[in-house]
Parts: sequence; C-alpha cells; structure tokens
Amino acid sequence: MEIVLRPLVTEKVTKMNEKGTYGFVVAKKANKIQIKLYVEKTYGVNVQSVRTLIVAGKAKSRNSKSKVLTGSTSAYKKAFVTVATGEVIDFYSGL
Repeated sequence: MEIVLRPLVTEKVTKMNEKGTYGFVVAKKANKIQIKLYVEKTYGVNVQSVRTLIVAGKAKSRNSKSKVLTGSTSAYKKAFVTVATGEVIDFYSGL
C-alpha cells in the first residue's frame, strides 16, 4: 500500500509551507504513525506532528438531452505534517 500519494500544491498549503507545515494526499487506510515514518524516511526530516482529515465527496449533476445525470466525486484523505524548526521539504528539486 502506498502511504503518501502526492503532495498538495495549492495557494493555501504553499503559505503553510513557509511556516513548516506541508500537505499531502494520503491513502485512506494510512494512520498518523505510518505517515510520520514515511515522510521522515523519504524526505529526511524530523516530523513534529501529523494532522489528518477525510474530505467527503461532493454530489455532482449535469444535464443531458434526455435526463439529468448524477454522481459524485471521490472522497480522499489529507495529512498536514509539521516538521522541526529550520527543516524544509523541497518538492521541486526533481523537476
């Protein structure tokens, strides 16, 4: 099972990065301990705290010629990782 699927790159999370907090989209079954160990091993930083939340899927609908089609977006889990003071995770080094 892949623990961290991808980093969150939004304006809000980018501002949080300046304060030492980084956002990730993680597997739904991953717990805080697994996320902490994965980030420490992958990025070589000391993790102080991990906060998680599950984002619920949104209902979506659109009109076609004959009827209204309904569905929903997928739910996913976010993790916000705070690293020790002075440490930085560089997502853009491999680009």
